[in-house]
Amino acid sequence: MKPDSDLIALQKRLLARMAHNSRSLPITRIMEVCGTHTMAIGRFGLRRVLPDNIRLISGPGCPVCVTPAGYIDQAIAIARKHGLTLAAFGDLLRVPGRTGSLETARAEGVGVEIILSPSDLFRLKKPLLFLATGFETTLAPIASVIQETVQRKEQNIFFLTSFKIVPPTLHLLLNDPEIGIDAFLLPGHVSAIIGEAAYGVLPVPSVIAGFECLSILLALDKIVSMKQDGLTGVANTYRQAVTRNGNRVAQKLIAEMLEPCDEPWRGIGPLPGCSLQLRPAYHSVDAVRVFSLPPLENENTPGCCCGDILKGKIRPFDCPLFAKSCTPDSPVGPCMVSSEGTCAAFYKYERTAP
Repeated sequence: MKPDSDLIALQKRLLARMAHNSRSLPITRIMEVCGTHTMAIGRFGLRRVLPDNIRLISGPGCPVCVTPAGYIDQAIAIARKHGLTLAAFGDLLRVPGRTGSLETARAEGVGVEIILSPSDLFRLKKPLLFLATGFETTLAPIASVIQETVQRKEQNIFFLTSFKIVPPTLHLLLNDPEIGIDAFLLPGHVSAIIGEAAYGVLPVPSVIAGFECLSILLALDKIVSMKQDGLTGVANTYRQAVTRNGNRVAQKLIAEMLEPCDEPWRGIGPLPGCSLQLRPAYHSVDAVRVFSLPPLENENTPGCCCGDILKGKIRPFDCPLFAKSCTPDSPVGPCMVSSEGTCAAFYKYERTAP
């Protein structure tokens, strides 16, 4: 057989084994907590080929999606008041705040620059405000640029941060009885930074996975096996990228520069200790301190179900706006905008319920 046919045959064997091993299991809800996994699962059509009692639900694994609406509004207001140019990653351009998006602000005359790397900030026209968002995967490179900005004594680069972390979030999600999580498909990129050990003791089967179809199937097969054997805790099927203790250099930088805070997650609200803010040594470039910004409020867009979608309580096609008034061309909520958003993934690959 050709290599591709070998791979397909292996994938079919894994699906058959899952079907056999899951026969005695009740409905098992597995949350993937990575937006890249959500996209991959949709692209590979995995929801439609898994056993009926194995249900994949999407969690809050898209940093753009959980960034509060008020964060976008604050950035635009600062730019207008102080004449700053806004710099951001492309995923943020069309994310709606309560009064508009970076895209609409740019059309109204606000300077907006889309960058590919945080280091691009040093080549842009000043003064600048960088919208610094992300999970553990992007924290270290952003933190490094913030550190360099302070070391250079730059007077005209500021950072509006909205950093989120994964491990404590999982424990809070498990404690929500309305979600009913039976297992986790854990993120590969985040895990490469924080390592297996960072998740602590998870009381449900939880498996770190890569992003190819085979990698995801191997992880799901491991979850089914753990459920069948009554096992809990963290397993790792992505050992080519993820070690027990992760990237210690990145972890050290993050710990030195950032400290926990309770910023709200869009649609979800404050999750204690699940966000990070700059430590006092970096307040000179922290937009919250420099511009005396008020705490972000937990406000939801009327009619938007992103909050329930991000918590896995409903699926995108359960939202009355999905693929109607909310589309990629006219998004109401952030889950439809981001390249890792659950609604964007379902719109592209899974518009109707299986």
